[in-house]
Amino acid sequence: MRSRQRGGGQLGLILLASQVFQMGVENIPPVTLAVLGLNVYLFLVPNVPLFQACISVQQAYWRGDWRRLVLSPLHHLDDWHLYFNMASFLWKGVKLEPRLGSSFYACLLAVFSLLTGVIYLLLEMVLSEITQDPSYSIQCAVGFSGVLFALKVLSNHYHPGGVSYVMGVPVANRYASWVELVLIHVTSPGTSFVGHLAGILVGLLYTAGPLKIIMRTIAGFVMNGYHARQNPYNNSSGYSGSSGGPRVHPQNGHPYTGGLSEDEQYEAAIRASLNVKGETTQAWVVFIKQ
Repeated sequence: MRSRQRGGGQLGLILLASQVFQMGVENIPPVTLAVLGLNVYLFLVPNVPLFQACISVQQAYWRGDWRRLVLSPLHHLDDWHLYFNMASFLWKGVKLEPRLGSSFYACLLAVFSLLTGVIYLLLEMVLSEITQDPSYSIQCAVGFSGVLFALKVLSNHYHPGGVSYVMGVPVANRYASWVELVLIHVTSPGTSFVGHLAGILVGLLYTAGPLKIIMRTIAGFVMNGYHARQNPYNNSSGYSGSSGGPRVHPQNGHPYTGGLSEDEQYEAAIRASLNVKGETTQAWVVFIKQ
């Protein structure tokens, strides 16, 4: 069993603090800053020991300790584990949160965190059954990089023609997540290949699967419910069919889009409707192998 390295060096924390101040706290979007702060706080003042936070088939599924789905992404083995995950998260958050809006981004992080854990458990159960190797069911993982891989897929989806540098090697964005998955596993054998793969699959569920539609539908219900509470009388102006507010009439049957894609239009609508104001690499480390 491995535990956090305490008392020695905390260089990872120092480097993370340096990066935050170099970027400027005021330039970090609020949800990104809050999630980073929560991860640092739980590293410095852990509410449970790591062996009670890590996720495995044995602990979560067999013993019913489902709180590990929430705890495992928020805990890290040591300061370097925390640093690499949070440094990567900072840059992804700075790009994605302003685009998606803080409220929707917070929901996205919550969904990605839970789904990554669920898919990790499913993959481990399948591997254990196929290989008849029980070690897949008992190895326990912690860290945020499953979520980071999901966010990487999402970021690359929005910049499909760009190039990412994976360990100094230029790779087309559409393949970057897969290349990084393999290279990290080869160069850092202690990381969880299955945890990272689970993150990629969650990202694909959003960009190419039903998850985006489901989340948009839920967001639509939330927005409609919010507006219904704010404007209970739709015909308050006295005119039949009036919503009580100005209507924007499309020209030639098409609303003005400002050059935005369909995804960007929808994301802008979510930001506006949720009243977003003032928009001014975890490794899923294998923690226990018994």
